[in-house]
Amino acid sequence: MTTTLASRHSTALALIAPVVAGIGREQLDLPTPCTGWDLRRLLSHLIGQQYGFAAAARGHGDRPGVFADHPLIDSPTVAFTALAAFADSARELVDAFAAAELSDRAVALPEILPGHPFPPAQAIAFHLLDTVVHGWDLAAALGQPFHCPDDLGEVVLQVARAVPVDPAFRAPGRAFAPARTLVELLPPLDRALLLLGRDPYWLA
Repeated sequence: MTTTLASRHSTALALIAPVVAGIGREQLDLPTPCTGWDLRRLLSHLIGQQYGFAAAARGHGDRPGVFADHPLIDSPTVAFTALAAFADSARELVDAFAAAELSDRAVALPEILPGHPFPPAQAIAFHLLDTVVHGWDLAAALGQPFHCPDDLGEVVLQVARAVPVDPAFRAPGRAFAPARTLVELLPPLDRALLLLGRDPYWLA
């Protein structure tokens, strides 16, 4: 059976779901490898992106605010609320990507390149990268190991190699920092992290 990008993306979501499930309210203020972001902000971003990419895959990527972060208001149940929103947005996204992969309708992603829709496979690849890398961010913030299978890591590495090195994409406040020195003997995910400006050995 051919392993599709959408099925690999589903694997990535399943990989980080237990990490999200293990986050407690008292941990939401922990720093993450995303400069200036705590766990709450990172979770808000993850959930918002999942809803946003789901909408984009269904043809609504140009709607204002579709990629906005999902608000997580502090309360005794905020961790449960975050987990429920993550699970709901993940289900939406899996369904949307499965349908998009079977179509040839371009996907508008104005937060990446306004006015230039992408083929469905490329849109899925973008979010696959985002999912795995932010999954690693979550685990690193919690001081936990993040076990990414090498076959999935190779896909992430391939996408990471295609990320432009232009400062417009790699600067403070942007998604990625300038690439670090690549060490080819490292596992695929670690190499992808280096290419995206992250330190695979980051500690809070």
